[in-house]
Amino acid sequence: MLVIFAIFCVSFAAAGRSPHADYVEELVRQNAFGARISDNILEDASLDVPELVRKYNYPLEEHFIMTQDGYILGLHRIPHGRDNNNVRCNKPVVFVMHGLLGSSADWVLMGPGTALAYILAEEGFDVWLGNARGNYYSRRHLTLNPDAENDNSFWRFSLDEIGNLDLSASIDYILLATGRSGLHYVGMSQGTTVYFIMNSLRPEYSEKILSMHALAPVAYQTQSRGTLMDALAPIAADALSWATVLGFGEMFPKSELLAWAGQKLCQDEAVFQPICSSIFFLIGGWNMDQHNATMIPVMLAHTPAGAGLRQFAHFAQNVATKGFRRYDYGVLLNLAAYGTAVPPSYNLSKITNPVFLHYSEGDTRVDLADVDRLYNELGGPKEKILVSQKTFSHIDFMWGTNARYYVFDRVIRDIRIIDNSNK
Repeated sequence: MLVIFAIFCVSFAAAGRSPHADYVEELVRQNAFGARISDNILEDASLDVPELVRKYNYPLEEHFIMTQDGYILGLHRIPHGRDNNNVRCNKPVVFVMHGLLGSSADWVLMGPGTALAYILAEEGFDVWLGNARGNYYSRRHLTLNPDAENDNSFWRFSLDEIGNLDLSASIDYILLATGRSGLHYVGMSQGTTVYFIMNSLRPEYSEKILSMHALAPVAYQTQSRGTLMDALAPIAADALSWATVLGFGEMFPKSELLAWAGQKLCQDEAVFQPICSSIFFLIGGWNMDQHNATMIPVMLAHTPAGAGLRQFAHFAQNVATKGFRRYDYGVLLNLAAYGTAVPPSYNLSKITNPVFLHYSEGDTRVDLADVDRLYNELGGPKEKILVSQKTFSHIDFMWGTNARYYVFDRVIRDIRIIDNSNK
């Protein structure tokens, strides 16, 4: 697919080149011949994040922190590059946070040259990859058992706790470990949601964030995809909320069966690979221009990485109410938790650090009007950055074959500008 796309770019040149055409062609060429940068894609599918990063000769540190409510979170650090900037010397710190059902693996599995974590390390940053409570790398607690039968206590958390407790604990640990007074934050989808939650509930953290780069930002979800979605959203929110009360907790944990299916059915030359790609297009909203089918076995081996049912319920509640509010426990528990029958809205005006919103017209998960509303309510310096490719989709912000050209390079440029202005 990538080779075909490269040929298309070359043939398009006859009709006239854009100012960035040479650069795009070079990136596509690199991807076309470098997509199989692994000598064994199936081996990559069998490795966890530390093993995968070390396989490609990058330094990897594993760190574990505990939140104030006892969750043990895994942090993965790539302190410097492999080919460039491979010496530690007081590097700027970048903290990267995954989306719903994701993990730190999302930022490395596409391999050197394409995955954001490696690109940041080569560009001279000290890279830290977060993991939200409940995913494969943060599935531990001081006293609670995630696998306990008839007890979902471990899973009684929503986006509130991930933002308010997980992010704040991770940021404090990273700053202490590096001796820095501030860091740069990059989040994708849910990774942006929990950031907006943290800084709304704990505005003092704006002083610790030098810049925030929101890829496919999710706060408001007011623009439905039709009458049916409007009708189903309240039902889904109620059903998910009741499911947590009835004892259900975990959703879509890392699956050996799914990993097996990816390796047996979705690898190159497998007869079912086109069907595997179609599923990604349907669920992930991926567009063909940015899709690398060769990597599907690696993707399915690492994602989904697990999440709590209340995370889904929290998103569904906000869709149903067309607001951006704290978790709804029901009237009585809301009164106990918040002092109000209805959950309070997050106050985005309390976010005063620079925020860059990267969004796209082809993102079926994030509507342009909701990005505008988010932008208007943010309290500090801010900028909206529309991806130039109209078909660029939600998942492309993470795994797009040319995400570096369309998104990552701009993130790196802005981080450097902000970091230099703070020296």
